[in-house]
Amino acid sequence: MNAVLEKIQKLGIVPVVVLNHVEEAEPVAKALCEGGLPVAEVTFRTDAAQESIRIMKEKFPHMLIGAGTVLTTDQVDRAVEAGAEFIVSPGFNPKIVSYCQEKGVLITPGCNNPSAIEGALEMGLDVVKFFPAEASGGLKAIKAMAAPYGNVKFMPTGGINEKNIGEYLAFPKILACGGSWMVSGELVKNKEYDKIAELTRQAVMTVMGFELKHIGINCESEEEADKTVDIFEKAFGFVKKPGNSSIFAGSYIEAMKTPYLGAKGHIAIGTNNMERAVNYLDALGIAVDMETAKYKENRMTAVYLKEEIAGFAVHLLQK
Repeated sequence: MNAVLEKIQKLGIVPVVVLNHVEEAEPVAKALCEGGLPVAEVTFRTDAAQESIRIMKEKFPHMLIGAGTVLTTDQVDRAVEAGAEFIVSPGFNPKIVSYCQEKGVLITPGCNNPSAIEGALEMGLDVVKFFPAEASGGLKAIKAMAAPYGNVKFMPTGGINEKNIGEYLAFPKILACGGSWMVSGELVKNKEYDKIAELTRQAVMTVMGFELKHIGINCESEEEADKTVDIFEKAFGFVKKPGNSSIFAGSYIEAMKTPYLGAKGHIAIGTNNMERAVNYLDALGIAVDMETAKYKENRMTAVYLKEEIAGFAVHLLQK
């Protein structure tokens, strides 16, 4: 997969940004980065778009910046010259696709019907923008079209929000979603950059879906583990569930038959997508020990953080 698409897939959300004034570019980019989404699709619907892309890329070089609503080859040239790393168009225009391919820049054209998808496939594309997503039938329509086009992945945009993005991203054929709710025109106009950062952070948490799955207690023996679970069962009704290396009390307490990772034990945090969670933590400077990663059918299912937290090892767990 293209390196830019890999980055987009790991992020899960591409904020779609409309900037009417170049002075908005830096604070909006800063808010997105603070919220945990160092990526933006700046639409070419305004005169400020080109210079805004340049400013964002200069001030935040680690950000992934693209140009959206690109309709002409001139806009492609101006966007790439400003620093755009990918191009997004609302529809499938073979001329624009071909031009971007000649320049070696990634393009995801809008395709919301089989004919457009087949046109994209004919030009060697396997990732397309599904636009306008909700108005075109939403996730139900994407699933229907994904069936005959097994190698195609979609980036739905249009009507995506904090309420439905989790459902979209749960479908494996969705590479990422484009959305503007966290950086709406009203918020930008009113200079509510702290609110943009807050909504962005909430969006990231929705995508990650972090939740406590269970706490592991290190016991010295199987006998001690059994007694520990007995107490939780007697006191709280947590049903005992014996296993090979541990005994569970309900779903939230795991008593290890012999000491395992962590001075005191371990904490399991569930997430919607392991790869995105690892990428998110890495961006925060929280290292993950990939040597502890476990896989099932080439999909990561668990991995530990390198550092303990208050004496507990912490591991991510695929929901």
